Amino acid sequence: MTRRSDPRTTRLPVPVGELPAFTPVPRQSARHDGWTPQRQIAFIEALADTGSVAAACKAVDMSQPGAYYLRRQPGAEEFRTAWNKALDLGVQRIEDVAMDRALNGVEEPLYSYGALIGTRTRYNDRLLMFMLRNRAPHRFADGGSKAMSAVDAMQVERLKKQWRAEWEGESGNVSAEEARASIDRKINAIRRQVEAKQAAAWAKLSEETREAWARFVELRERDLEAAAASEAERALVNITPTHNWPNMEPPGPKKPPEPAPPKTVWTLRDESFEP
Repeated sequence: MTRRSDPRTTRLPVPVGELPAFTPVPRQSARHDGWTPQRQIAFIEALADTGSVAAACKAVDMSQPGAYYLRRQPGAEEFRTAWNKALDLGVQRIEDVAMDRALNGVEEPLYSYGALIGTRTRYNDRLLMFMLRNRAPHRFADGGSKAMSAVDAMQVERLKKQWRAEWEGESGNVSAEEARASIDRKINAIRRQVEAKQAAAWAKLSEETREAWARFVELRERDLEAAAASEAERALVNITPTHNWPNMEPPGPKKPPEPAPPKTVWTLRDESFEP
């Protein structure tokens, strides 16, 4: 059984002349386990083969932070140029491997009760359509839209960051009055566009339609006024009084309480009872 290798770690032969010649980054001390000129060249070749910085670092037995540190050093201009060119080649080779998988499928092992009984080829139709849209967008893109390759997407992202930085730099010099004036101009422009569209639509209506519209507006206003008056009347009717008006005493001094009538019936419990 043959197993396909991972395109992220597989070393593919780089055609002669595709990688630009560059001057290795000068180092202060020549260490056998450091970024020697031979190791820098091998790193760029591995990066072009795999398209992966991690895989290229693993191929030369160096760390990723060390590679990025070397990239930032003085005198690394040609090294950075070769790095970017190698990444472009690596992405192209990864696309080739992905296209091969989309066309020829991937062999998967089949097991039964823990024993390998054979293999099968699995095809990925979604991967195939992605590759077709990426390599021939004028023929396979949905709705006529143009699909972007990985390099195009990176270019768009870089332009977005550049435009964002330019906008932030320009917006920092704008005062609050200028910003409000700009907003007012935009609002007025939108208002003029809406009014122009409404006027154009009104000009297309016949005289009969305009009279019907005026009559509709008149009836609508009448109905709304009648509904508002009816709601106001219902609100007055449903008012609950906060005072008991019929039982309220008139204003002025209060009358003294009337004396109790004399007692005419006596019982044995009364203390002042005299037989």
